[in-house]
Amino acid sequence: MNTALYWFRSDLRLIDNPNFLSACKASDHLLPIYVHAPQESLIWGFERISQHRQQFLRDALNDLQQQLERLGSDLLELQVPQASSSSAVDLVINAAHHHGIKTIYCEVIEAPEEMQAITALRQAGLTVHAELESTMIAVNNLPFAPDAMPDQFTQFRNAIEKAKYLFAEPVLAPSHIPPLPEGFNRSGLIPGAQTPIRAESLIQRTGHPHSSFPHYRESCRGGTTAAIAHLRQYLERALPHSYKATRNQLHGLDYSSKLSPWLALGCISARSIMQALKQFESEQGANEGSYWLWFELLWRDYFRVLHLKYGNQLYCASGLNQSEKPIHNARGFEHWCSGTTGESIVDAGMRELKATGYLSNRLRQVVASYLIYDLHSDWRAGAAWFESQLLDYDVYSNQGNWLYIAGRGTDPRGGRRFNPQKQAQDHDANGSYRALWLGD
Repeated sequence: MNTALYWFRSDLRLIDNPNFLSACKASDHLLPIYVHAPQESLIWGFERISQHRQQFLRDALNDLQQQLERLGSDLLELQVPQASSSSAVDLVINAAHHHGIKTIYCEVIEAPEEMQAITALRQAGLTVHAELESTMIAVNNLPFAPDAMPDQFTQFRNAIEKAKYLFAEPVLAPSHIPPLPEGFNRSGLIPGAQTPIRAESLIQRTGHPHSSFPHYRESCRGGTTAAIAHLRQYLERALPHSYKATRNQLHGLDYSSKLSPWLALGCISARSIMQALKQFESEQGANEGSYWLWFELLWRDYFRVLHLKYGNQLYCASGLNQSEKPIHNARGFEHWCSGTTGESIVDAGMRELKATGYLSNRLRQVVASYLIYDLHSDWRAGAAWFESQLLDYDVYSNQGNWLYIAGRGTDPRGGRRFNPQKQAQDHDANGSYRALWLGD
């Protein structure tokens, strides 16, 4: 009897989840599991996951559990207790041992902490089947080996466009999930773990009325159901055609696709989005706007392949070059986090981020530049704050973008400094965005 455990990480879906499909095909019994890490403070002195992202995650897990239940399965959720010396991977190991399981399936996340977890599973004597499946283009179909990828994004894009392989076809959800292990009990005690509170009534259903991604509303909740519905209405309204023209706006739901929060948790895959986008283009025509959606998803792939090439180097203070270790202006960083720097466009953006968990792509670049070049603070602190606050935090894109702005990644210009006054004039000439968040 082959019993396996599936560890959901940032792939909270059944549709187009090749790793989960493989687990279903190879197992007689299957235990789906999700582990909540402790809310430990980082070295910068704040919690790792904001309340906004916790709420969005809670919704996504509720939706995933319902999908599993419809196919006769369930989701075991475990929580690392506060002040515990255990880690999330310790609880995966404990759950496997508790159920006599020796085989683990999971998604590969090519970042140091996440890869250390895979190593720990194998060191515990478990057989691990894990693949990187979060890319739009299958890694083994790239026109170059990951370690030979062009460092500059433009060259990366040109090589892919020349190969004319724009995305991998998504796989179907499993039609059958193997039964749970004998003796499974969702509230059964796993050594070193506690069962998280899951009650729907305990989830806060309020949010900021000016949010550009109101995750407290039904249409923007976490989970595959809301993600698919959002994508469908986005395409039905032909919004891809205007994407390039509106993507640098600062406020509102429709100026960008707003798919990133669901992508970040894996509630929907980039491959599923591209399949739907190509169908849209075949019916309603392609233009620069719909192309630019693919272009942005390619940036997401680029940062993933960059992790395959450089790995831990991307997490060093100096990044990919031999720059001196960044200095840190702790007081300036505090003002930046709270939106009290005195630079109006930066303060408005930082207040929006803290109040809603979301910030436009344009302002993410502006506030990051300001922290690095105007406040002379450590880029790693900014990356950690974004990790804490953003609903759509993605380890690959977050690290890659901060390195890029700081000039410690692959930017051929050696960094990107944005003039905040010019950015305000270009993108908020009438001051309406700043008035919204600064109360002027």
